[in-house]
Amino acid sequence: VQLQASGGGSVQAGGSLTLSCAASGIISRDNAMGWFRQAPGKQRGFVAMVTSGGIINYVDSVKGRFTISRDNAKNTVYLQMNSLQPEDTAVYYCYVDRLRVPRSWGQGTLVTVSS
Repeated sequence: VQLQASGGGSVQAGGSLTLSCAASGIISRDNAMGWFRQAPGKQRGFVAMVTSGGIINYVDSVKGRFTISRDNAKNTVYLQMNSLQPEDTAVYYCYVDRLRVPRSWGQGTLVTVSS
């Protein structure tokens, strides 16, 4: 499977961006798609995920500001990011988890938030 992420960019604090990640290839019915991010000098960390059944989870720091959603017909996951802060600056990576298959990663898209 291949993942193509898009939607990154530069915004001022308080602004919004929407990331998209489209998966191509064979996607099993049961899977989870989501996002990690990696800020300069820091480890990659979990942001949000949504399963094909609609279970959603967020890291505490983005709850109430970010919304993850998916279109199963398009194998696409979205991350609506509102009230962005400088600490949200990072490269955002989408991923897909499938049963008995190693995690697949997208190429990353840069989000820069200026104060």
